[in-house]
Amino acid sequence: MTHQVLARRWRPRTFDQMVGQTHVLRALVNALKQQRLHHAYLFSGTRGVGKTTIARILAKCLNCEQGISAEPCDQCQTCVEINKGCFVDLIEVDAASRTKVEDTRELLDNVQYLPTRGRFKIYLIDEVHMLSGHSFNALLKTLEEPPQHVKFLLATTDPQKLPVTVLSRCLQFHLKSLSPTLITQQLKHILQQEKIDFEDAALSQLALAAKGSMRDALSLLDQAIAFADGVLTSQEIAAMLGNIEQHYLGEMMLALAAKDGHQLLAVVRGLAEQSPDFYQVLDELLSLLHHLALAQAVPDTYRHDHLADLDPQQFSREDIQLYYQIALIGKRDLAYAVDPQAGFEMVMLRMLAFQPATMAVGAKKSPAVTQQAVPDNTKLNSATQAPAQSNQAIAKASTKATAWSEIVDQLQLTGLTHALACNCVVKKQDEQMMQLSLAPQHAALLSAGQQQKLNQAVNKYFNKSMKLSIDVEKFEATTPAQIKQQQANERQEQAYHAISQDKQVQDLVSTFGAAVQQVTVPGQER
Repeated sequence: MTHQVLARRWRPRTFDQMVGQTHVLRALVNALKQQRLHHAYLFSGTRGVGKTTIARILAKCLNCEQGISAEPCDQCQTCVEINKGCFVDLIEVDAASRTKVEDTRELLDNVQYLPTRGRFKIYLIDEVHMLSGHSFNALLKTLEEPPQHVKFLLATTDPQKLPVTVLSRCLQFHLKSLSPTLITQQLKHILQQEKIDFEDAALSQLALAAKGSMRDALSLLDQAIAFADGVLTSQEIAAMLGNIEQHYLGEMMLALAAKDGHQLLAVVRGLAEQSPDFYQVLDELLSLLHHLALAQAVPDTYRHDHLADLDPQQFSREDIQLYYQIALIGKRDLAYAVDPQAGFEMVMLRMLAFQPATMAVGAKKSPAVTQQAVPDNTKLNSATQAPAQSNQAIAKASTKATAWSEIVDQLQLTGLTHALACNCVVKKQDEQMMQLSLAPQHAALLSAGQQQKLNQAVNKYFNKSMKLSIDVEKFEATTPAQIKQQQANERQEQAYHAISQDKQVQDLVSTFGAAVQQVTVPGQER
């Protein structure tokens, strides 16, 4: 058997062949060109993004017989042996299987000896976070001051588990997960070289399933080639990955658009006959809603390849956002359902039952929203008019006081600084300065520190540097604190009036001689 898996056959041998990770490659290439070499490198990142691959390429760059450079010849005996994994001066260690301190000491016993054939003796320690605490302690001194002929290349998927004493002795490079676009391009290149027919949609499915790992993508590609036995089609890949057929998602969305509960449940139960993973169904539904939202936001530039033949204009933007939020929360709660199918059906019925309430003035609410938003109690009609009456009270205040009150609400102040701002009024303002007045009875709130904090908040609000001054003097204008107190008094008066007019309360008053008292609940003055 001479077959070699794609992940090994297509493993990059030079930096130019690497996919992504340009931020890491740029630093390494420049360091090699300038001969600014560190004695210890740490490569971190999720599985299959190229940590060990970059370390091996770096080992070739350091030991190539043509000299140290960012472009190893890949032809000399050293490069060939490193590619085969049999170079005597490249010691690869799997820390997951050699965690004991005795293993580390045995490894370090040979550090002092010169390399046998190469320019450097290189220790490549994979999954270094698996070493024990004693092993790290044994490694520290050598890692900090190794001999000139030794380089350490460390790789880990969990850098948080490494002691800070180790991290501080290494140059750290974090490798990012690869985007589906980069993975798709690499898979397409490989299949073209392997002379295997494919559909672009099939490669997109594989790239998404790989979740940022090129090695996982190549492993899935190996499996897909064997599964499809010919052309890689989207249907074959969907069947291999267990993805649901897109027409189910499209039919569910159409049923939601038509508000047809019978059709919606019929599609869900037809889907259930395929024994799908309903967590995955919700994932694909979330992906579809995401693409619909993108198609609505940027219709001229978005490619409609993932819309399940749906027209984005069939749905309002509010509906898409609401469906997305319901599906997201439904996925979180699916584990608590009686069974996954029932939980998924409830998620879809929730999408059918709810719809966004319009905020336009004078707009009519849908029956569903009206039933949920308006309680069946006409006794509170007088209380519901409180916002309108509060607005009338605000309108009586001066324009400057109201504007300053609105600004104070957005300054995100707390404590004494907030109290100071609430008891001031704007005396004068222009592009460069703002002058405030503070009543004498509140002069104790004013200090240099509080004025400076208020000045910083005002500068942040206006996004420019302004000079703020505060004068203690009498004035006639209404302060934000007084406006808020007026609003609180009006709300209390309206509540008192609404309760006093309630028939049941009046019966209690007449029967038992009770009385309605006006009290303020602590913390509810606003």
